[in-house]
Amino acid sequence: MRFYLYYLVLLGFSSVISTYGPHQRAQKTGDILLGGLFPMHFGVTSKDQDLAARPESTECVRYNFRGFRWLQAMIFAIEEINNSSTLLPNITLGYRIFDTCNTVSKALEATLSFVAQNKIDSLNLDEFCNCTDHIPSTIAVVGASGSAVSTAVANLLGLFYIPQISYASSSRLLSNKNQFKSFMRTIPTDEHQATAMADIIDYFQWNWVIAVASDDEYGRPGIEKFEKEMEERDICIHLSELISQYFEEWQIQGLVDRIENSSAKVIVVFASGPDIEPLIKEMVRRNITDRIWLASEAWATTSLIAKPEYLDVVVGTIGFALRAGEIPGFKDFLQEVTPKKSSHNEFVREFWEETFNCYLEDSQRLRDSENGSTSFRPLCTGEEDIMGAETPYLDYTHLRISYNVYVAVHSIAQALQDILTCIPGQGLFSNNSCADIKKIEAWQVLKQLRHLNFSNSMGEKVHFDENVDPSGNYTIINWHRSPEDGSVVFEEVGFYNMRAKRGVQLFIDNTKILWNGYNTEVPFSNCSEDCEPGTRKGIIESMPTCCFECTECSEGEYSDHKDASVCTKCPNDSWSNENHTSCFLKEIEFLSWTEPFGIALALCSVLGVFLTAFVMGVFIRFRNTPIVKATNRELSYLLLFSLICCFSSSLIFIGEPQDWTCRLRQPAFGISFVLCISCILVKTNRVLLVFEAKIPTSLHRKWWGLNLQFLLVFLFTFVQVMICVVWLYNAPPASYRNHDIDEIIFITCNEGSMMALGFLIGYTCLLAAICFFFAFKSRKLPENFTEAKFITFSMLIFFIVWISFIPAYFSTYGKFVSAVEVIAILASSFGLLACIFFNKVYIILFKPSISLQ
Repeated sequence: MRFYLYYLVLLGFSSVISTYGPHQRAQKTGDILLGGLFPMHFGVTSKDQDLAARPESTECVRYNFRGFRWLQAMIFAIEEINNSSTLLPNITLGYRIFDTCNTVSKALEATLSFVAQNKIDSLNLDEFCNCTDHIPSTIAVVGASGSAVSTAVANLLGLFYIPQISYASSSRLLSNKNQFKSFMRTIPTDEHQATAMADIIDYFQWNWVIAVASDDEYGRPGIEKFEKEMEERDICIHLSELISQYFEEWQIQGLVDRIENSSAKVIVVFASGPDIEPLIKEMVRRNITDRIWLASEAWATTSLIAKPEYLDVVVGTIGFALRAGEIPGFKDFLQEVTPKKSSHNEFVREFWEETFNCYLEDSQRLRDSENGSTSFRPLCTGEEDIMGAETPYLDYTHLRISYNVYVAVHSIAQALQDILTCIPGQGLFSNNSCADIKKIEAWQVLKQLRHLNFSNSMGEKVHFDENVDPSGNYTIINWHRSPEDGSVVFEEVGFYNMRAKRGVQLFIDNTKILWNGYNTEVPFSNCSEDCEPGTRKGIIESMPTCCFECTECSEGEYSDHKDASVCTKCPNDSWSNENHTSCFLKEIEFLSWTEPFGIALALCSVLGVFLTAFVMGVFIRFRNTPIVKATNRELSYLLLFSLICCFSSSLIFIGEPQDWTCRLRQPAFGISFVLCISCILVKTNRVLLVFEAKIPTSLHRKWWGLNLQFLLVFLFTFVQVMICVVWLYNAPPASYRNHDIDEIIFITCNEGSMMALGFLIGYTCLLAAICFFFAFKSRKLPENFTEAKFITFSMLIFFIVWISFIPAYFSTYGKFVSAVEVIAILASSFGLLACIFFNKVYIILFKPSISLQ
């Protein structure tokens, strides 16, 4: 019964193996078998299966010459290893290679054949069957190319732990080792490419772009990462679109309509060549040639787009290409291909027919042509000169993907070599055992690959760590038009080093770039025109931040470069010029000795000092006259001295304020005036008390003796001195630069405490009010014995001046504050001098007869 069951299983799987999977393949037997998945075609025909009859397999269309070169790279690497005496000696590697047609369905069809063969081997049917044609298990798969295809293949192979090494799938989603357990690759992940693309856009100072991505596992994650990078750089994406080679015509036309109507001139494309080709075709049809393309590595060097008929639209493209490698002997291997020598490779026949546009004898397509299902082509012998044909297959100047295939095969061989040379007790498996190379299984190869660490032919380290993706460098290319034949030339214009520090990863030689094929000036792709110096970018409501209006900088602000986001405020000692492009030093102003107003005030002060000194001289000269004696000459001398101090104190208010002048001027003014008012108060009150007593008794004379008068003056003045001392101790005035006025810095004095200044002036006014009261009360005394009327007038002038001073002081600013106070001091001082002394001087000098009475 057990034998019968195994027989049925063997029969069923044998039938599956012989009939299931793509018929067209490249296959060669060996001790160990490697699988390969390559895109021999760019796509399949789209048929509407209505299921009225048994569904037919879809037909692959649009031959891919580069895909065939990649396949040849795998075969070359395997034959190189088989011919090596040091790498896997006495072991022959075989291969089974299928065409994915760049689609998931075809790739899975091929992958199932790998899995089915491995399941037969896992049943261990050797004791029941001695099959000479037995195909060994596929212990590893090289492929696929597109990320969407590799994702589907990885999901299937991962179930059986069959290692898969992709040479061109760069989607960052495939880095998830939990989901894709057996997936590895020899190409860097898109994570770096998206960052590099954003760096290029930032480098050329573009901020308004269009993003187009293929609607698959390659395009969507790539453009998603790109959008995040753009957001970090404050660069806007005007349109973000998905595309596929299977889009309907109306979908392509709608996409081109949106691109044509967009003001963005740069189009960033994360897609493969077959997916982007319908878009390029439609733009060629409409002759839209004013766009700059930024190409991902999937189509940056593809022959499908790099055609002369597309060049008017795509010339000037900036693309990312993998760094090229060298494969010694590969050039000769490519040139030796012929249908007659490649019986194990069924893809060679189709390659030959597509290269020379002919049909070989016994070709299925020849029979289809005779039936009218395909176009007519002439017959070919298979001995044509391949070197005379123009085909991307022979473009071996820059081996990028081909080199990745070569490295992938050698990685598997190196892992097998490590298994072959394993020393028991030092292996990777249970109890440090080694795997048997003759009975090797896929999961054992996967384990060995995860611990692989060797250097490739270029000296680069190759490893497939579970947590690390391959890293490398991108070559930045620029599509030029060849002057000889009008073909596409990929000119290297820079590179992107992923291992370098951020900020120095990108290098571009601007002198090598030709935009749109001929222009050397960087194209403009911004939402708004650059803002000139003196302006800033202003937000436009309901528009992205990249779209702005240019707003002139405010007064006191400037911008000295284009596209300033904000205007910079000028330093406190500067102000913006008329164009707001720079700042100039503000003019410094204060009540200067050299300006006319300051000179006038200084002359008035000096005049006051001289007039007061002159009066004092007259009083001293005529000190024995009755009129001088009647004025209490000792107090008059002190009064005149205080007036000199008042006039002199006004000079401290002129000139650049310093800390010491600010601390000196108000106390000097306050003490001088209190001394003056105290003298007048004592004089007035003495006369009033003497006359109100009717008889000037000796008691009154004694009470109002000279010493007491000076004591009272001292006490009144001492109070003012104490006010000043307390003020200077607690809140001393200091020099202050007032920047509140545009274009001018006023140097003034910060009084420290306005309350203290109020006490100083208030106390002076209080004494003046008392003095006014006594003077007014004394106005009816005998004329020859009183100055009451003149003192009354002087106090009225004093009050008028200082009452006017208060609103004027608080309503002015800058140097005029000092000027107002100087005017108040001079006006009140001249008022006191004139009212009290000028009439007496007149009498003494011009009416001496009266002064002697």
